Amino acid sequence: MTAATAQLITSADQAVTVAAELAREFAPGAAARDRDRELPYAQLDRLASSGLLAITVPAEFGGADLAPSVVTEVVRLLAVADPNIAQIPHSHFVYLNLLRLAGTEGQRREYFRAVLDGTRIANAQSERGGRTITDISTTLRPVDDEFRIDGTKYYCTGSLFADLLAVLTRLDDPDARSGLPAGEYIAYLPARTPGVRIVDDWNGLGQRTTGSGTVELDDVRVRAEQLVPRAKALAGPTAYGAYAQLLHAAIDTGIARGALTAATEFVREHARPWFEAGVDRAIDDPLLIQRFGELVVTVATAEATLTAAATAVDSAIRAPLSGTDEQTAAGQASLAVATAKIVADRAAVDVSSALFEVSGTRSAAADLNLHHFWRNARTHTLHDPVRWKYHHLGRALLHNSLPPAHGTF
Repeated sequence: MTAATAQLITSADQAVTVAAELAREFAPGAAARDRDRELPYAQLDRLASSGLLAITVPAEFGGADLAPSVVTEVVRLLAVADPNIAQIPHSHFVYLNLLRLAGTEGQRREYFRAVLDGTRIANAQSERGGRTITDISTTLRPVDDEFRIDGTKYYCTGSLFADLLAVLTRLDDPDARSGLPAGEYIAYLPARTPGVRIVDDWNGLGQRTTGSGTVELDDVRVRAEQLVPRAKALAGPTAYGAYAQLLHAAIDTGIARGALTAATEFVREHARPWFEAGVDRAIDDPLLIQRFGELVVTVATAEATLTAAATAVDSAIRAPLSGTDEQTAAGQASLAVATAKIVADRAAVDVSSALFEVSGTRSAAADLNLHHFWRNARTHTLHDPVRWKYHHLGRALLHNSLPPAHGTF
């Protein structure tokens, strides 16, 4: 496994400062990278060497063990600058959390150490063809003293930039030869494992440079020490799904802020006032000022709701240590994140569309690629339907029913 040498981040303030610095560095080229589909290899190297990818490593293994709220702010800042880059490490943080919750002592020691040295993790999770997205056909079969993985994964965000792939598999062992419980396992595979083929075929209208292509697995051999049972992270009130969803909401919230910033800069520098306004500058048009005020409220609401959800997830993670009822804390976190996801989804799509409304015809020029905000928002918000977030919130209010513990990630 290859990894870049990474610096060690030791505090929340340092993490946010580094993220803000990287965001300022990444922002100027984001539109051009998206337009030309220039994959951000250099930017991912910078992100890995910055130490930000290791901020959730537990203290007992040498990390800063920073809270979900800090990771959320890091992801949001990166998304303001380039939502493609912000989405790439999403699975990295999710599968580090899985290791924290379900890994053995040896697994955590090995993989957390690797991450401190700069190792990057990407997902190989989603499939096509099943009745729902939860139907997994990629098999994990015992062969001699190893296991064999076969299957095809899609939408494998970050796989092109990864050192490790977190592969979701289903144990196929009807004779119980392996001694493992039935169910789903995450296999932590070096990306260059024989039989693994990573295909750069992502052709979505947005998030073009996330490396979300296909991973093919053909007679891939894996040891038992590389397998982590997924059930342990999903069975209890761990806030595992809420954490993953929180980071998605951070990406959408960042897109909304990025679109508002781009609209502000364009109107200040390029837009002409509507003739009926009777003013010399677009920024003095009273109706345009009104519209910008509305957009400010939309973005600020998304950011405040995201902060509240991050605080709830922090509380759920700390519940075992604070004496708080874990089930209640996890449920409250899921509901808070559902609210944040709804608000962020709406803000990202609405503000990225309003960018053209306030900026005028000139802003639609293809070479400017200002539409990358809307394309990224529209694509990323398809990750899971917010209509089910409304449903969970309504059921919680009317039936006192908690949402599913696993969420969608």
